[in-house]
Amino acid sequence: STKRINTKKRRVNILRALSIEFCVHRYVLGREAMQRMGEANILIAGMRGLGVEVAHNVILSGVKSVTVQDEGQVLWEHLSSQFFLREADLGQNRAECSLPRLASLNPRVQVSAHTGPLHEDMLMQYQVVVLTDSTLEEQKRLGNHCHSHGIRFIVVDTRGLCGQLFCDFGEEFIVLDRDGETPMTAMINYITKGNPGLVSCLDEENHGFQDGHKVSFSEVRGMAELNTMGPQEIKVISGHSFSIGDTSGFTETGHGGVATEVKQPSTITFKPLEEALMDPELLVMTDYGKKARHQTLHLAFQGLHMFVQKEHRLPKPTSQVRTDPWLCSVPSGLNASAQLETLDEDVVLLLARTARGDLAPLNAFMGGVAAQEVLKACSGKFKPLIQWLYFDALECLPKDVDNKDEQLSDSTFSPDGSRYDGQIAVFGSKFQERLGKLKYFLVGAGAIGCELLKNFALMGLGAGEGGHITVTDMDSIERSNLNRQFLFRSKDIGKMKSSVAAEAVREMNPSVNITAHQNRLDPESERVYDRSFFRGLDGVVAALDNVEARVHLDKLCVLHQRPMLEGGTLGTKGHTLVVVPHLTESYGQPKADTEGAIPLCTLKNFPHRIEHTLQWARDQFEGWFKHVPENVNLFLRDPGFVERTLGRGEAEALEVLGGVFGALRDGGAQGHRPTCWEDCVHWARCRWESLFSNELRQLLHCFPADQLTTSGLPFWSGTKRCPRPLTFDQKKPHMQYIVAAANLYAHIYGIAGTRDCAAIRVTLRDTPVPAFVPSSRLSDRPITEEDQERGITDDGKARLEQLTEALRSLALEGPAMHMHPVEFEKDDDSNFHMDYITAASNLRAENYDIPPADRLQSKRIAGRIIPAIATTTAAVAGLMCLELYKLVQGHREVSSYRASFLNLAVDYFVLSYPSSPASFTVSQRSLPPPPPPQTTSAFQWTLIYYILFIRTDLCRTFQTVHHRDDKSPFRVSRRMSNGRCPASWTNGAFLSTG
Repeated sequence: STKRINTKKRRVNILRALSIEFCVHRYVLGREAMQRMGEANILIAGMRGLGVEVAHNVILSGVKSVTVQDEGQVLWEHLSSQFFLREADLGQNRAECSLPRLASLNPRVQVSAHTGPLHEDMLMQYQVVVLTDSTLEEQKRLGNHCHSHGIRFIVVDTRGLCGQLFCDFGEEFIVLDRDGETPMTAMINYITKGNPGLVSCLDEENHGFQDGHKVSFSEVRGMAELNTMGPQEIKVISGHSFSIGDTSGFTETGHGGVATEVKQPSTITFKPLEEALMDPELLVMTDYGKKARHQTLHLAFQGLHMFVQKEHRLPKPTSQVRTDPWLCSVPSGLNASAQLETLDEDVVLLLARTARGDLAPLNAFMGGVAAQEVLKACSGKFKPLIQWLYFDALECLPKDVDNKDEQLSDSTFSPDGSRYDGQIAVFGSKFQERLGKLKYFLVGAGAIGCELLKNFALMGLGAGEGGHITVTDMDSIERSNLNRQFLFRSKDIGKMKSSVAAEAVREMNPSVNITAHQNRLDPESERVYDRSFFRGLDGVVAALDNVEARVHLDKLCVLHQRPMLEGGTLGTKGHTLVVVPHLTESYGQPKADTEGAIPLCTLKNFPHRIEHTLQWARDQFEGWFKHVPENVNLFLRDPGFVERTLGRGEAEALEVLGGVFGALRDGGAQGHRPTCWEDCVHWARCRWESLFSNELRQLLHCFPADQLTTSGLPFWSGTKRCPRPLTFDQKKPHMQYIVAAANLYAHIYGIAGTRDCAAIRVTLRDTPVPAFVPSSRLSDRPITEEDQERGITDDGKARLEQLTEALRSLALEGPAMHMHPVEFEKDDDSNFHMDYITAASNLRAENYDIPPADRLQSKRIAGRIIPAIATTTAAVAGLMCLELYKLVQGHREVSSYRASFLNLAVDYFVLSYPSSPASFTVSQRSLPPPPPPQTTSAFQWTLIYYILFIRTDLCRTFQTVHHRDDKSPFRVSRRMSNGRCPASWTNGAFLSTG
């Protein structure tokens, strides 16, 4: 019996934990989409590096079951990208070896392995089938079967530095939400009678609608018929107006109200793979500068399949590929029917030369994109790929790869029985040695940081003699991290992220040299990450979640002239940036952004969106349960607290000192300090009455519903919604606020609370609720836009003086009066934090007739959560590591690098050249960015000293000279005697460090 009880408790705890773990995916996909995914059975064939990337992303996302299939055995070359295989697994089945580690990712997903061949009958039990590492004949055979039986079919493949993705979701696939964006809304000014009717919106911002969108109307006055009609199709006239159907028969002209976008399902038709092979126009571009190259890859992949079928092997990674005319003749023959304008034979040869390669970064990118298509197929959320996608990173190869055939010898690229054979097949053994000797600094071990460390371990970065990785992250592992930070497990909760991540990658690759720090990257840590630290690095990688830290790290990289890789995600969106000293533009200072700021008057009196009420609720939470207790504790231990507070301005002093006085005095002395649990319930009930009834009545007393402005227009119009005071009802969700507020209030005073609603209702019967008496004092008048810049009134000044005297004479009662401030924590469902935020926000929304938000949406907005999902994170980390290859190669052309932006929800990819650094002007001459500093020989230093200190005609132009070290150029502060700079100085020898 005891064992059964403990098992039940563990199950409850697991379910409670999982509800936290996977809520981030619900932020992005939505509850209904997650429910449909929870009923989907997925088959993923092929458990090499690409297959395991798809599988681990799908499992983390939370489907019903995943079956992994593979008949092959583990070889050394598979360890270069398959992160769930170990050296001890050599010679065993790949699917069976991967199964335990895949299953540990998500206890909710049933994971199984199949080691036999694929056949049509077994596919009938799956909703989605994914093929990796498959032959073209197998793709055609299984693709036709899946298309005819309504099974979603996906093919994904990588060869060297090139990738291919194909989707077939059947004859009629219904997309419920094409982009996943929040439906747009617009505040209406007026609606005319006519055919069509003209809708004019307020001029505050563009409505954002497009032709063909459908919108619903609410709260329209005059033309009230629109409020009960279904969605209306619109035609955009301008950024502030659009037309709808015939409104000439309506009663009168409409004014006010809200137009809200209504997303409509759409149906997409797919071709089976055998037909789609003959239609290269069905390509989604990943790099708009490579359209011809991607069209060539469409034929080159088919030619590669034919070569393998004929030769029973892949082409050798040497220059000998040029001696086999069959490699180019096959794509050329296919082009006879495809009729491409140009067939790039060099791309065909490079694909053939690198085809034996198996690269972790490319698998991460293609696996992330393919896994997102699996989720689309399961959920109907987001627009799927139609139908082909090709990607290549051939810029990673050396620039002289075609001119130096001696570099392409068999020995350079042949496998040598190491875990890096898949990477050596593309770049060669010398490149691998260079990669292992690098020293890199990774800042951040969260979602992107985990994926980067995984890629680093597979690539062998810092795994050689003298190589090293330093990773720092000051955060500890939380339950909500587990759904996307795949290096962490439930047993790691509470441990430091960097330490756990470092240990996980050591398990993947025991040769990796890695050190974990727990330091925040800010000016205070510069004594640790000083000049000598940065001068010992080969590069820096930023996996940060805030702009301030990125800017600070960028400054350090610019100061010490170190390359930086940077990336970030937001749901299905992601970006990457590469910063190369003296070649590309740095991250730079962020631009001022006030778009998210909400005016004070909007929060206090005129909310019209759920974001406004949630911010208001968050402010209430911080004010009562954090700031007031903190101020009380400061007052109790700091004799100068009152004087310092008075120096911060009268308005702020009145608020702060008033809160302190009320918190210290009990209810009988014009305060509200509780002495028991019942006092906390009384406080919560009175607080409810004040916030959701009395304050709104006071607002309507000052500004009645029929109030007119000085211009004769209605005061309550546009974004100013006329409020509606609420009447407390224990049978409604009003009790949720009472329970949460009373428990939080009890906590800050050290009083035990309870969730017993029945007992709380009994206490409420004895709670006296003061009757509302409207006030006409100016100090009680609600704040408007015109009032925000004014100081406090005479009544406020008198009140401030009274508070100051009362606090100065207050007899303190010792340490027992100290309070317990609350730090907002969104992920603990037992602490009442989100209960209070959700209840307060929805009550406020009810006051202003704003549609409420459920707990999940409220947590995302009020908790300021940046949704990160595994698919986007993997894709972004893969792109960052592809840029790392280019840095190791030492490319010095901007065209070799790529900055990227992607949105996996709509298969939108923009890869572009990074910007060049700005030029500068010296003595009215525009100069290009200086070249990177070179190592200076002893002879050169002698020459420099001679020029600087012996040639007196030049020395007179210098004010100070000091050199930094034996390998750095001078930092020169100069004063030009004639206002001109000698031409010989502009070659970068002195200007390279400023």
